[in-house]
Amino acid sequence: MGIHHQLCFLASLLLVIHAAPIDDYDIAKKYLMSFYNLVYTPPNPTGRDQDPLPGKLEEMQMFFGLEVTGKLDKETLEVMMKPRCGVPDVRTKRFRASYSRFRRTPKWKNNKVTYRIVNYTPDMTKAEVDKSIARALQVWAAVTPLKFTRVKRGIADIMISFAIKDHGDGEIFDGPQGILAHANYPGSGLGGDAHFDDDESFTFRSDKGFVLFLVAAHEFGHSLGLDHSDIPNDLMFPTYNFIDPDNSPLSSNDIEEIRSIYGSPPPPDCQNMVWDAVTTFHGETVFFKNSFYWRESQNRTVTPLPIRSFWFNAPNNVDAAYEDPVQDKLFLFKGTQVWAFNGQNLEPDYPKPLSSFGLPASVTNVDAAVHNSNTGKTLLFSDRYYYRYDERENRMDEGYPRQVEDEFLGLTGAVTAAHMTNNNIYIFSQRNLFEFSSSNGRLLRLLESDYFQVC
Repeated sequence: MGIHHQLCFLASLLLVIHAAPIDDYDIAKKYLMSFYNLVYTPPNPTGRDQDPLPGKLEEMQMFFGLEVTGKLDKETLEVMMKPRCGVPDVRTKRFRASYSRFRRTPKWKNNKVTYRIVNYTPDMTKAEVDKSIARALQVWAAVTPLKFTRVKRGIADIMISFAIKDHGDGEIFDGPQGILAHANYPGSGLGGDAHFDDDESFTFRSDKGFVLFLVAAHEFGHSLGLDHSDIPNDLMFPTYNFIDPDNSPLSSNDIEEIRSIYGSPPPPDCQNMVWDAVTTFHGETVFFKNSFYWRESQNRTVTPLPIRSFWFNAPNNVDAAYEDPVQDKLFLFKGTQVWAFNGQNLEPDYPKPLSSFGLPASVTNVDAAVHNSNTGKTLLFSDRYYYRYDERENRMDEGYPRQVEDEFLGLTGAVTAAHMTNNNIYIFSQRNLFEFSSSNGRLLRLLESDYFQVC
């Protein structure tokens, strides 16, 4: 190429990238080739061949919600520099290999999916890696019929490994602060496998590095058949976003997308249900059974959802629950521990022991709980007794425990759940429901447990 042609070529680049340095141009070219299927050939200096870069820049800018200019501006370059997943934002030939076997969306044919951790990163203990991977898969299991089983040897559906640079799958990792990991869509061979760049600093929960649980949960979305999302709050958005690992990273859109492939988890039959716990929550009544919850608001019921699809760190099979609307906290009890949530978020330092309420060591579980919003007192039922806790003073009232049958005249059987609504206290005992006045404690009605018609 003569000097005149070289100058023309450089001039055309400068027009495209607004005088961006040549290394920024190389970054953009590599990025678009990796994630937007750019097939690059240098522009013909005669001007007869159009430079493909601006069109791909527009595609990338549109995906990330940037101003669509087709030029390499500061905001576009900043997005390109963010740590991210190595799976393209548009399907390419390399990542379509297993996809072509399916007519529509790639998916596992069986809801029972196996996984194997082939090796470990030195950044974390083996126990931390094991727990991070298991939790990342549980994110998806909680909202689908999928069940994940770990195998220690042989070939699993999802093979999980840590590697650097060229690691034998045709994709070369780029070192620290770049591509964090990549995964393949479901299928045979490499299908479903997830690889993590061991040049990155992975952590168990700290924001000083990349939380493996969050990275893995995203990658396993690909392993199950999901593409990248262009919605920034979605787990399947391409760039890394730190959130508290105690909370579920799934958005409602993530859940909708994965269910479009695998469907919803099978709900239990709630006819003649003996509820584990019942409580109010943000103006609705919430019913708990096993690993599911139902919501009822003004006689409108919704399909049961997994407890951990909303309260990610909640226990399943809760013993009791109540809401303190003044503190805007929901308390869930199981065994000798209690969890406190503000909205979906687990409060710091929880779960705590039952002794944090001032309960004696002899109380090893709470059968039911109900908060009286008129008095600011919370009743905690355990066996044949109940305690009264003052939420404002953060202490147990004197003179307790008292026998349930002495205070709630007419109540028979063990208390299994309780809640307050319409200024009345409702106490469940197996399939019976007792309605008491919250003001004078009188028994108003004996009802069936399905009185609230949740199902």
